[in-house]
Amino acid sequence: MAVSAIPDHLQSVTPSLVCTPCTDAIDFYKRAFGAEEIGPRMTGPDGMVGHAEIRIGGSVIMLADEWPGGPTQSPTSLGGSTAALFIYTDDVDMLWKRAVDAGAEEVFPLEMQFYGDRSGRLRDPFGHTWGLGEHVEDVSDDEMRRRMADFYEDDSG
Repeated sequence: MAVSAIPDHLQSVTPSLVCTPCTDAIDFYKRAFGAEEIGPRMTGPDGMVGHAEIRIGGSVIMLADEWPGGPTQSPTSLGGSTAALFIYTDDVDMLWKRAVDAGAEEVFPLEMQFYGDRSGRLRDPFGHTWGLGEHVEDVSDDEMRRRMADFYEDDSG
């Protein structure tokens, strides 16, 4: 029997977050986003998480603690995040409130965007940035360009 090069429950590109402490991050993602922990958690003798996986909707995210001398660092160690994750949902107001109530901090408010989404940005207690959105309007390319021009004109003061 041939082994698949990509595990069945993953995609070709699967995000992997460094979160310290990882066990607290997993608990936060469960409370904030309704994440479900899947598969076995791989924990070293010191209690640090070497690998864990959560599922949010249909997407899997890998998680691990920051390892001393390892090749990746947490946003807390870096003083910021180099990437953001985005969750689409059919009730962005509910998910936004749930995440804020769980301890997420607002970066950009939840509001209607020129491209047809009601969305905003949050930062979790571990330094990762999350966009939350609900697609509420299909916008043609021409209308998108017009709205984008208006947005940047209004934003330039």
